[in-house]
Amino acid sequence: MADNKKLVEAITSMEEDFAQWYTDVVKKAELIEYSSVKGCMIIKPAGYAIWENIQKELDRRFKETGVENVYMPMFIPESLLQKEKDHVEGFAPEVAWVTHGGLEPLQERMCVRPTSETLFCDFYANEIQSHRDLPKLYNQWCSVVRWEKTTRPFLRSREFLWQEGHTAHATAEEAEERTKQMLNLYADFCEEVLAMPVIRGKKTEKEKFAGAEATYTIEALMHDGKALQSGTSHNFGDGFARAFGIQYTNKENKLEYVHQTSWGMTTRLIGAIIMVHGDDSGLVLPPRIAPVQTMIVPIQQTKEGVLEKAFALKEQLSDFRVKVDDSEKSPGWKFSEQEMRGIPTRIEIGPKDIEKGQCIIVRRDTREKTAAPLEKAGTVLAGILEQMQKEMLERAREHRDAHTYTAENYEQFQQIVNEKPGFVKAMWCGDAACENQIKEDTTATARCMPFVQEKTGDVCVCCGKPAKTMVYWGKAY
Repeated sequence: MADNKKLVEAITSMEEDFAQWYTDVVKKAELIEYSSVKGCMIIKPAGYAIWENIQKELDRRFKETGVENVYMPMFIPESLLQKEKDHVEGFAPEVAWVTHGGLEPLQERMCVRPTSETLFCDFYANEIQSHRDLPKLYNQWCSVVRWEKTTRPFLRSREFLWQEGHTAHATAEEAEERTKQMLNLYADFCEEVLAMPVIRGKKTEKEKFAGAEATYTIEALMHDGKALQSGTSHNFGDGFARAFGIQYTNKENKLEYVHQTSWGMTTRLIGAIIMVHGDDSGLVLPPRIAPVQTMIVPIQQTKEGVLEKAFALKEQLSDFRVKVDDSEKSPGWKFSEQEMRGIPTRIEIGPKDIEKGQCIIVRRDTREKTAAPLEKAGTVLAGILEQMQKEMLERAREHRDAHTYTAENYEQFQQIVNEKPGFVKAMWCGDAACENQIKEDTTATARCMPFVQEKTGDVCVCCGKPAKTMVYWGKAY
């Protein structure tokens, strides 16, 4: 058990230092490795396998709504980026520029894509001519580069993986419908697959995407009480279409501009999973996203028949993502390693279990043990994984609700933000001056104006003038 203890001690306690705990988990669970490229990470097999499952599930859901995958170049000519003023100003501080091709200076600088709106617009200007060409429902899986000053694995890196959807529609109504449809798709995915509850809502003018008419967001609360923007969906109206000349002839043969949307999710979701569900023993993965759903650990595996039975059980459980740990490490070390990696369940099987015709299934989150007859192991495991998925979402929702507060005046608001990490629900007049004041005084920002509105008062929490909307405020990653 000394080895077991040593592995757990390698993780800083969450309560002692949450930031260090997070770093310890991503390293010890072998999700990433730091690279010699400053601000960029190497995603190791254990981390990339989680991303592959995210990709697979999101891609399936996208395609059910008619979306097709494409791929755009990674370089954007400077002249193309400059076409939409608000957009280029929003991204200018984060852009990485290519100035040379080989030894020769380029006639025009190229930026490494921070996002691909301009490329899609340039493409659509040629691709779309008639109402018969609409809608265009495209998505691409790629990496983007944003020259961040401060980086953290998964949460903020200079290069990260994501998907970006870009659609074009004949009417403003269709674009708005698609914008909200994709946000709700993201929210359902987070709750159903990642067991992560989210708040759905609209960003303020200050917080919306550069060049967008409206930005919708899902906001999740991490264990330390900080918010994480987990997915966004943008309605561009016809602003980009006018800048890029994307027009089509309608049924009356008149020229009109298209209406566009864009929506994206990134590898920061892996960071969210870690911070919502992890504990002092490491990662805790929801069963539906876990690359390995159960690890079979043979006990006294050198004894006759034990390994054979373990591998026979693996074959029996072929409907699940299952592995056998037949390494020469001690069972205690294997248990600790499985917990560190967040594998939802482990199955212990040894000589005594074989005599009884059973195996022991242990949940990662609660450590609850269940003896299951070998012939019914699949049925019992399915029930445990489903129950675990459900309870992980419930616990995360309970934690979020317990750390969501209401403030009716500014003194109360400041006290909550300073002393109680979490979301703060408070009324707002809609004036950017109050939003800026709150950020300056507390570092809290407007996370979203929720679709489901509550009236927590009549006046703005900051200035005392009549309030227009309730906002979720919080400090964020």
